[in-house]
Amino acid sequence: MGLLGRMIEAAPLQFTAENVLKRDVFSETRKGHFEGDPERKIIRREVGAAPVWSRPLAWLLARREIRVMRAVDGVPGTPNLISVDADGLYRTWVEGTPLHLARPHDPAWYKDAHRLLRSFRRRGVTHNDLAKPQNWLAAPDGSAAVIDFQLASLHRRKGALYRLMAYEDFRHLLKQKRAFAPELMTRREKGILARRSLPSRIWMASGKKVYNLITRGLFNWSDGEGTGDRLDREGAGIVTALKSHPGVRDVALTLYPLPRKGVGIYAFVEADGGIGQAELEGLQKSKLRDGGADLIQPVNALPRRPDGAPRDDILRLVAMNQMTELDAVLQREPDLAAIVQDVAAGRLNFTDRRISGLESRD
Repeated sequence: MGLLGRMIEAAPLQFTAENVLKRDVFSETRKGHFEGDPERKIIRREVGAAPVWSRPLAWLLARREIRVMRAVDGVPGTPNLISVDADGLYRTWVEGTPLHLARPHDPAWYKDAHRLLRSFRRRGVTHNDLAKPQNWLAAPDGSAAVIDFQLASLHRRKGALYRLMAYEDFRHLLKQKRAFAPELMTRREKGILARRSLPSRIWMASGKKVYNLITRGLFNWSDGEGTGDRLDREGAGIVTALKSHPGVRDVALTLYPLPRKGVGIYAFVEADGGIGQAELEGLQKSKLRDGGADLIQPVNALPRRPDGAPRDDILRLVAMNQMTELDAVLQREPDLAAIVQDVAAGRLNFTDRRISGLESRD
């Protein structure tokens, strides 16, 4: 088994999966706990759940992740590798809210994110996937965290390639800052973002297009957490179709793990009373030739932010049937309880807890 064989460690206690967080052609990521310790959250990346044809590349990515996680072991704000076996790896759960949901405006978060990148540099690590806000977390204490090291690199020498990749990690942090806290940007930081490196420009003009063609076309996979490209491709058409009903006031879309298809689209439709699920499904079918939402739930009202935007973080928890996490949100925001409980009571997805046959071997 070569390198993989040398990476296999003593198996941990029996793992009980609670939720499937992500499923693609390279692995299945589950959240759960070890036997006898339900309070300690654990992440299981099941590489063995990948299709046979993609498994060699899946293990290549897993090996990168394993090496880098060992290199950053002990760095606050990163997951700790627990164990590796013939089917995948176990790591600690990192508590926090993804950046696109947390939208931090506190300068302390961005200062701590810089601290993380400095820690990576001291260990010769570049993450290489920090353009995605899903890979940045805002921890409950206000600190920064980073997850998903599948594309990360461990550099033996800090040569030109390392310096370029480390610089791009830094630029991607500045892009997040510009997106979520533009008022905190300094003149120097704005200047750095305005000067993209030559290799980066070449990548965006050529290599990125080939990468997208292979991952999204050949593999039907997106590098976005939860394969959000499905929303990019189909979202506008779904919303337009459902809003064509005169009794529909608004539509909010989110993703949830869906066996065999990777992810499904879940549509929450704020509509007048009397408009049922079957009617909305028939409307979608009549308006769309291909694709569409996999689940359509009519609701009396959508939970919203102060600016009126739907609370996509809450709706995703409902769509993924993550009731424990939803309860925690409502404890912090009890004013939303009545609306959210009504939405949760009518939820349609109860399949995220169905784990693949490999579970019995854990």
